[in-house]
Order: sequence, then C-alpha cells, then structure tokens
Amino acid sequence: MKIHNLGFPRIGRKRELKKATEAYWKKEITREELEKVAKNIRIENLKLQQKKKIDLIPVNDFSFYDQVLDMSMLLGIVPERFKSKISSSDPLNLDLIFNIARGIKNTSFTASSMKKWFDTNYHYIVPELDSIENFEFLSRKLFLETKEALDLGVEAKPVLLGPMTFLKISRYHEKENFAKNKYNLFPDLLNFYLKIITELVGMGVKWIQFDEPILSLDLSIEEKKLILNTYEVISKRFEELNVLVANYFGELRDNSDLFLNLPVKAIHLDLVRGERDLEGILKNISRRTILSLGVIDGRNVWKNNFKKSLEMIKKVQTKLPAENIMLAPSCSLIHSPISIKLESKINPSYLEWFSFAEEKIEELVTLKKILTNQESEEKIVAKNESIFQKKKNNPKVFNPTVAENLSKVKKENYSRQSSFQDRIVKQNEILNFPKFPTTTIGSFPQTKEIRQMRLKFKKKLIAKEEYEDFLKKEIEKAIKIQKEIGLDLYVHGEFERNDMVEYFGEKLEGFIFTEFGWVQSYGTRYVKPPIIYGSVARREPMTVAWTLYAQSISDKPIKGMLTGPVTILQWSFCRNDQDRRTTTSEIALALREEVLDLEKNGIQSIQIDEPAIREGLPLRHKDWDDYLAWSIDCFKLATAGVKDETQIHTHMCYSDFNDIIEAISNMDADVISIETSRSKMELLGAFSKFKYPNQIGPGVYDIHSPRIPSTEEMFSLLNKASKVIKRENIWVNPDCGLKTRGWDDVIPSLKNMVKAAEKIRAVS
Repeated sequence: MKIHNLGFPRIGRKRELKKATEAYWKKEITREELEKVAKNIRIENLKLQQKKKIDLIPVNDFSFYDQVLDMSMLLGIVPERFKSKISSSDPLNLDLIFNIARGIKNTSFTASSMKKWFDTNYHYIVPELDSIENFEFLSRKLFLETKEALDLGVEAKPVLLGPMTFLKISRYHEKENFAKNKYNLFPDLLNFYLKIITELVGMGVKWIQFDEPILSLDLSIEEKKLILNTYEVISKRFEELNVLVANYFGELRDNSDLFLNLPVKAIHLDLVRGERDLEGILKNISRRTILSLGVIDGRNVWKNNFKKSLEMIKKVQTKLPAENIMLAPSCSLIHSPISIKLESKINPSYLEWFSFAEEKIEELVTLKKILTNQESEEKIVAKNESIFQKKKNNPKVFNPTVAENLSKVKKENYSRQSSFQDRIVKQNEILNFPKFPTTTIGSFPQTKEIRQMRLKFKKKLIAKEEYEDFLKKEIEKAIKIQKEIGLDLYVHGEFERNDMVEYFGEKLEGFIFTEFGWVQSYGTRYVKPPIIYGSVARREPMTVAWTLYAQSISDKPIKGMLTGPVTILQWSFCRNDQDRRTTTSEIALALREEVLDLEKNGIQSIQIDEPAIREGLPLRHKDWDDYLAWSIDCFKLATAGVKDETQIHTHMCYSDFNDIIEAISNMDADVISIETSRSKMELLGAFSKFKYPNQIGPGVYDIHSPRIPSTEEMFSLLNKASKVIKRENIWVNPDCGLKTRGWDDVIPSLKNMVKAAEKIRAVS
C-alpha cells in the first residue's frame, strides 16, 4: 500500500515566495535571488514529504504564479500581443509569465483573463489559443524541477494538467464555432504531450500524474471520446509508465464508466466530495487497476475522521489487493494552509480540531501504519473520536439562540417592499446621480504605512486612540481624493480592514483566526481564511462607526460596504458538521442587523459584495437550482429589510455569470457591478439575451494589473456596454476593489475613468 500526495503549498511557510516575488517586481532583488527563494521552498517541501515517508512525491506542483499559466508556457501558448516578449535564452521565460499574468504598466499589453479554478477561490490565468501556430517548449520548468527532485533521491511523480482539462478551460475565439475549433487542436496537443512524456521517461520518471478534474463536470460525447483517446494513446506508447489520472472536486456520476475504462495503471478518487462514487467503482473495477483513495480533505482544515476513512479503505480492501491501493489527499494541498505548528495563539483545545497540509501528510502516514499493523487502530481511533466529541460538546459550536432566531425567519423577510421600478424613482429623488454615475468597488490602497500601523496596533505597540486617529486621517485623504477626481458615490476606503472576510469574521461569533494560515488566491495575492467552527452571530455593529465618520466629512453620499453571506462562507474554511445553507443563513441574519443599522443612521447606499456566488455553484448543472435558490435567498435575507429609498449594491468578479444571469436578477439588488475589463466586455453577452431589469456597473478598469487604462480604452468599453444595456442603467466603476494597488496608479486611472464617464454622457 503506497501513500502519495497530489500537490503541496508553494508559498513558503511564512509567505517567502510572495515577499521575494514582489521585491523582484520592484527591482529590490535580482532574478537569481528570487530563484534561490523558490528553490529553497521546493527543496524544503520535497525533504519534508521524504522525511514523512511519502512514497510518491509530486513535482511541478510549485509555481511562481499559476500552474495553468505554467502549462501554457510548457506548451508554448502565448497571447499574440506578448510574442515579442518571448526570450529564447530564459529556460523559464519567467518575466513573460509575469507579463501575461499582470500586464505591462504604461503600455497596451493587457493581462490575460483570470477565472476561478472550478469551485475554489484559486484563480488561474486563462490560456489564449487564438494565435497558436504550433506547440513548443517556452519553459523547461517541469524538467528542471523533476531533475532537482531526482537528484535528491526523491521518488518524483511529475504532475501535469491533463490535455482535456487544459483544452476545456482554454479560450479560443478566432472562429465562430468556439468549442469545435478548440477541440480541433486536440491531435497536435496530444502529440506534444507525448513529447513531454518521452523526455520525462528518459529522465527516469516512473510515475506521472495527470489531473483531469473535468471528470466531475457534465461532458459531451465528443469530450468523453477525446479523454478516452488521450489515455489510450499514452498507455500504448508508454507501456511501462505508471500513469495516474486524478479526478477531484466532485463526483464522477455518469463519467464513472469512462473513468474505469481508462487504460491506465492508476485512477484517483476524491472521496471527500465524491464518496458516493465508491460503491459503483468497486462493483466494476478491475483487480489489476490501482485505486488511489482521496480520504484526506485537501480543501478544508478539519482533522481527519480516522474511523470513517478506515471504513472506506477496508471496503476497498475487500475488492482489491493491498498493493493496488494508494492513499492520498482528496486534491492538491495548495488549498490548505501549511502547518498548525506555526500557530501559537489559538487555544490548544481548539487547535487539536485542525489539520493543515503538513498534518494531512502525517494523517496519511498514520492511516498506513494502522493498516499495516504498525500502530494500534483502537488507540488512535479512540483518541480521534474523543476530539470530535469535545468539539461537539463545546457550547459555541451549536448555539440554541442562533437556531431559534433562524427559525423565526418568515417568507416576507426575503423580499423588498416594492419593485425596482418603484424603488429607483424614490432613490433618484434622494441621491440625484447624473447619467453614468461613477463609484469604486470599496477599498482603496492599503499602503505599507497602513499595514505597519495595523500591525503595531495588533501587537499593542500603539494605543487605540492613536490608531483610530491615523485611520481617520486616511479616510479624510480618501474623501479629498474622490472629491478631486470627481466621483459621484464615495466610499470610506476600508483602511481599518485587513481582509474583506477576515474583518467581518473577527467581529462575529463562531470564527477562529490563524496567524499563518495563508493560502494562494492568485499570484502573490494570498488570503488567510477564517475558520467557521460554530454558530454565527453579530456581537455589535461592525462597520457603522467608520462609515458614519466618512459621511460626516463628505458632501457626497457614502456607500456602506459589507461582504455578503455566501462570500463569507466560501472564503472561509467552513464547518463540516452542519449543512452550508444553515451556516450561510446564520451569517445572513447577522449581516441583516448591520444593514438595518447603517440605514437607521442615514446611509442611503449599501453594497453587499458577493463575488463568490458563482464560485459556490455546484459542478453539475442538475444541482444548480437548489444551490441558487438558497444562496440567493441568503443574500435577500441580508438585504431585503431596508426601505425603498435605500439603494442596495452588490459586486461580483472573475467568474462566468452568463449562465446564471436570471438567478442574479433574482437577487433584486438595485445595482450590480461585475468584472468585464479583462474579458473586453464578453460577460455582457448575457445581457443582450436577458434584459436585466436593474442597474449594472460593468467594470471598465482592470485593477489586478499595474497598467493605467486610458480614457479612450474605458470609453470604448462603456460604449460597447451601452449597446446591450439601457444607458440610464449603466454605472461606471473599476472591476474590483483597489486595495492591492498604489495611489500612483489608482488616481490617474480613476481620473481617466471619470473622463470616460463624462465623454459617454456627452454623446448620450
């Protein structure tokens, strides 16, 4: 029985990769210094897994930015606009990777689109296949890292994104028939994969892992045939190679037969999210097939239930010999924090509930030791069960008062008093915005000084009064800047907030926070998700004081800023002992209290961000209706208690909304702002088919790039939007918050945005 891992966090134990990469971008360190930091992280990860006795250790799971973009570089896929930036002398083409991901400041080199990786909060850079002529190696990263591992004596298992998953998530717009033409690239793509495999086998590699998470999606007959063809060709060409095809993030369902018929040595099941597949797989699996069991949750932080895992493994042992069983996490551990050993401030009685990436590796080892009679099953399971029982008995885990409040919610609590058509008349009378009103999404730059002051306050190096005086000055500065720029609806800037979810979690019951529980969201954007462990309730007002202070010094309306219930759930590590709908409803009730407090204190516009609504959508279409019903209801529970005169905004970004536009309409927000700049307004395609009844702010300024968009560029996007949306319904805004940007690019960008709004008003 082997144990293996599908991928390990690449950010460094204390975010060393982020710090080095950003220093390199600022020209504070050299390329060699950046690569040294990266190598140290890789070596540390390899040696840790080697020391823990992991039989097969993943390589190529490291990335300077994104593993999908790395795959594009391995295949030689570069957007046409960046081809002049290809370096024939750089074996990594690292600067090209950063340029594609971020764009190039003060140029027309726009960044490639980002999308959510299936239903996670990880973002990948969408491959652009439009200009592909032939496949070629533009990066030797895979081979260099494989050699690095082999030289250390590691049983290296290179990890590659499977060809069909790569094609499925790629963009190809050159021809009218999008899907058909994209898959016409398949024969050449597969041939190049064969070239990659040939080189790896020549290096002495015995195992290769191909990630094909599209096996958890609804697939066409053509797609199924191509997947089968892929592994028939690979297996025929490399008979001695151990090919492992990994599915994760969901159930196989109708793809089970395809999965079982893949002519490969090993297949991997996600038994956390796809447990129901196991029975059918065991009925039909060949005794010659090696089955990898993803029994450790790679996407959450809770300690493994050894009793349940052992029951599943023993069920498999009745069908397969021990040598044909492998144990693994459900998916790559890049979605998990690195180690609870770094945590010193969490109550030890709570800390024992958790397992991060390093501990998940240890749990795999423990399971193997139990199954090979090296450890006592009885003792380990008893200790494990006692931890779960203590958690269950904790009074904060299931708070009866919260359950009682939830039971009192009535049907009318989910609906606004009047229709949008009636509300907007009242709102216009009070707010009196011009055509194409301008605003931002909420946050302004979190400068080094702001972060340092927050840290000093957190460490009690400065008094509360000094910290709050500092924040007031930052708000005053933001109000002054917005006035000078000429925005119509102001925000206070969110300078008091560390993270849009963590900030609220700190003020709600039922959350625990880590010191070093960072996970990668995209590139060098790391988040530290709070952990929802118990019933959620509001202790006191969370945003009212800072919003009111901003309003007191502003001659324009201030927009209250909250994070929505679904996003708080999705961007936290959620409890696994209660259904997600109940937890989200608890959060919604807490936010409802905050919304009503803001309204009571005279705030006329309130934005409740829900960028994770689409992210939380189930992978299978047949499951969508149920999820959309309860998730939209939770948003409405949080927002529907206000008067007609109060304008409710929401915001969403970096997801495909075209297929759920009617559900989004059911949210009944007065204004929705969405990401459209990177995709050149492609997301607006839905609005040409579905006449969205309320107001829309199609983001015209890509805040994830250091580029300063021109007035003409943003005017062009607004003009495109006005072809499918009523002009009186269009707002003008960036595509996301400005927290990660600097004032030196924010101010000129917003000035250009306001000029674009003035220009579109003049021609309307």
